[in-house]
Parts: sequence; C-alpha cells; structure tokens
Amino acid sequence: MPNAVASIALLVWPLVTLLLFKRLSPGRALLASMMAGYLLLPPMPAEFDPPLLPSLNKDTIPSLSVLVVALMLGRVRLSELVPRHPLMRIALAAFVLSPLMTVLGNDDALRYGPRLLPALRLAEVPGLVLLQFLLVVPFLLARVFLREVRDHRLLLWAMVLGALAYTLPILIEVRLSPQINIWVYGYFQHSFSQMVRGDGFRPIVFLYHGLWVAILVAMAVLAATGLARQARGREAVGLWAVTAGLGVLLVLCKSLAALLYAVVLVPVLALAPRRLQLFGAAAMAVLALGYPLLKGAELVPQQAILAWAESVDPDRAQSMGFRFDNEDVLLERVGERPVFGWGIWGRNQIYDAQSGRELTVTDGRWLVVIGTFGWVGFLAEFGLLAFPVLLLWARSGRVPPDPASITLAVILGVNLFDLLPNATLTPLTFLGAGAVLGLTEAVAARGYRSPASAPPISGPAPIRTVL
Repeated sequence: MPNAVASIALLVWPLVTLLLFKRLSPGRALLASMMAGYLLLPPMPAEFDPPLLPSLNKDTIPSLSVLVVALMLGRVRLSELVPRHPLMRIALAAFVLSPLMTVLGNDDALRYGPRLLPALRLAEVPGLVLLQFLLVVPFLLARVFLREVRDHRLLLWAMVLGALAYTLPILIEVRLSPQINIWVYGYFQHSFSQMVRGDGFRPIVFLYHGLWVAILVAMAVLAATGLARQARGREAVGLWAVTAGLGVLLVLCKSLAALLYAVVLVPVLALAPRRLQLFGAAAMAVLALGYPLLKGAELVPQQAILAWAESVDPDRAQSMGFRFDNEDVLLERVGERPVFGWGIWGRNQIYDAQSGRELTVTDGRWLVVIGTFGWVGFLAEFGLLAFPVLLLWARSGRVPPDPASITLAVILGVNLFDLLPNATLTPLTFLGAGAVLGLTEAVAARGYRSPASAPPISGPAPIRTVL
C-alpha cells in the first residue's frame, strides 16, 4: 500500500505548480510541472478517489494543477484553449463528450458465471467527461504556450534532461532490481515478474512499467540526435556524446521495440533530408490511425512479422503472437458495439461463460480506446495526436518547418506507432501534439509568409530551470 510520502507528494503538487508558474514563463512552467510530475509522482494505486469524480492521481493532478494555476494567474483564458481548425474542434468535442453516448448505450449488466459487470449509469458521466478533459489539458495548453520554434527546442531539451535525470535511478534498478518506488513510496506498482529480463532487470523507477521507461529514453535519444545535428562546435560534440550515452542507457532498459525505434530513426534524424523525416513522421501517424482498418481487413502481415520476430527472439515472437490473437478476438467484440464501445469496468473484455475468468488482455492503447469508447473515441483520441503531424507535413510545401519541429514530429510519430503494441500514452505525447498544432496555427495566422519575411524568432533561452 502507498505510504504517507505518496499522499503528501500528490497533495503538494498544486503548490509546486503554482511556484513554477510564478517563477517561470508559462511554457517553461508547463513543461517543468508536467515533466517533473510524470517522472516523480507516485503511480497508481496511489490516488485520492472522490465519489462520482475521476481519481486524483499521477495522471490527473498535474493536468488539473497547470490548468487551474494558469487560469488563476491570468496566463491563459478558456476561450484560447479551443483549437482553430474545425477538424480538431470536432475531435476535441468527441474526445471529451463521447463518454455520454457510451454510457447511454451500455445500460445493461453483463454476467459471466459468477462475474457481474454492472450497467453504466448517468451518474458516471461527469467523472468520465472530466477525466477525458484532464487527459487533454496538456495538449490544449501546449498549443498555446509551446507554439514557437524556440518552444519546440525547449521541449526536446526537456526530454533529454528528463532521461538524464533518470539515469542514476535506472542504473540502480538495473543493478539491484526495481526497488526505488518501494523505497520512496512503500509499494511496487506492477508485476515484478514482468520487470525480469534474462539475467537482469528492467528499470521502472516511478513510471507504470518498464516499457514506459524505455520509450522515455528512446524519445530522449531521438531528441538529442535532432539537437546534435543542429548544433555546432563544442555543443555538437557534447550532444553527440549525450546521444551515445542515452543509447547505452536504452540498451539497459531491455525493450526490443524501443531499441528498434532508435536504431532505425537515429540515422534518419542524423543524415536524412528534412522532408523525408517529416514524411516518415506523417506515415507513422497514418499507420496509427489506419491500423484498426488494416487489422480488420486482414492486411497486416502478421505471419511475416512473427517469422522475423522468431529469428530475433523466440520469446518476443511468442508474446507478439499472443497480442495478435488478442487483437483479433477483441476486434470481433468491438464489432458488436462499434460506434461508442462497451464502456468501463472491463466490459470490453471477453470472459469464460461458466467461470467468469478473463480470457483476453488489451496491450495496445488503440485496443483499449476502441473497445471502451468505440470508433468515435478512437478517431477522436488518435486524431488529436496524429492530425497535427499530418497538418505540419501538408503545409510544409509553403513554409518548410524548422528542424526542431520536424524532430518533434518524428518523436510524436514513433510514439503514435508505439501505441499499437503498447499503451505508452504519456503527457509528453499530448504536449508534443499540442506544440506541433500550435505551430501550424501560428504559421497560418502569419499568412504562410516565408521564414525570411516572418517575425524573427529568438533562440532558445537558458534551459537550466526546466527541471
């Protein structure tokens, strides 16, 4: 069980956020609060659970804090949070409000032997809607506060510094086993057996799973690569050294997928033309959006993927085959209530009719969302994350984006791609999507002027206060 330190950390975070917004610019304060909250606050099951409202925990407290503080201090108005593009407005409305239709369509209880899954009640709508809104708050604020190129560089630096801050905890857990959350907060947040890999351990620190640590380090490797390519002189040498060091750290995280992302994309970010990088980011975004359709039409080359995985690691191939099988049966269940899904309480899962035993596992974020909130919920969430990348690519012919923005789009693309096998949706994902959308809106407001005629953008300010 979580100890008193866990409760205190959650309770004081609004005060931390207030101090950050008083001392730093809004963009820096947003980054510092969200990044530090993600890296340091205790994960579930540490929470406060008020009735009929979403749980106040690591996911919701930082978002609620930055929103309330930014509004209270006059850093932003509610009207400024609404995206300008009509498709993004539709996606935002569907993301926040679709739980109402999900609840209305699931007013029947489900029984599987001794297991009873309750019907959804209208009293649950406010909590679900508020939870959806809190999840998207980083996206909305990043669109306002992180819309310039210098802000994108700052976000890349925040990823690098966040991974560097995790270096010592990762090395400790690789050597001693995942213990830091137990030492600090008094409990282990996941299944310990899943942190064991071969003769060693996956680090987890204060995140939800070792996969989350690995994707964090992979994103930092890509961010450092993009920054290093832009840098000159001693700064470039230092950044390439940081990239190499983070690469070693990524190997120690023992996640094959995250390592493959870095192996493939580091050379691309280091050497490929910028337009090709942006095209790759857009392709990953399209794949994430279209994967359920490809899967339903049996156009995913599962056997070829499994054969390749078998040649690399038989254990990983077996795990991948299990995931593919789960996706097939759960997609069939989605087909029974395709529009707004099955709702919460595990109603989207499949159970044994006699024993009530759960027969399926939802690993990918896309499968969780489409099963819970249907196609409307899936297109809303993945549309919010993917459309900014596609918009940046579509408008790149008129105003070529800055390399920092392209690097950020590539990182967002690979994070979207990782939401297919895993559920690694983090505040960084929403921050990146909001920042990219904000840039496209800012460019459109300037009338698509060329960089030479646009107002000058100052270089990045010192980053020593970000974390």
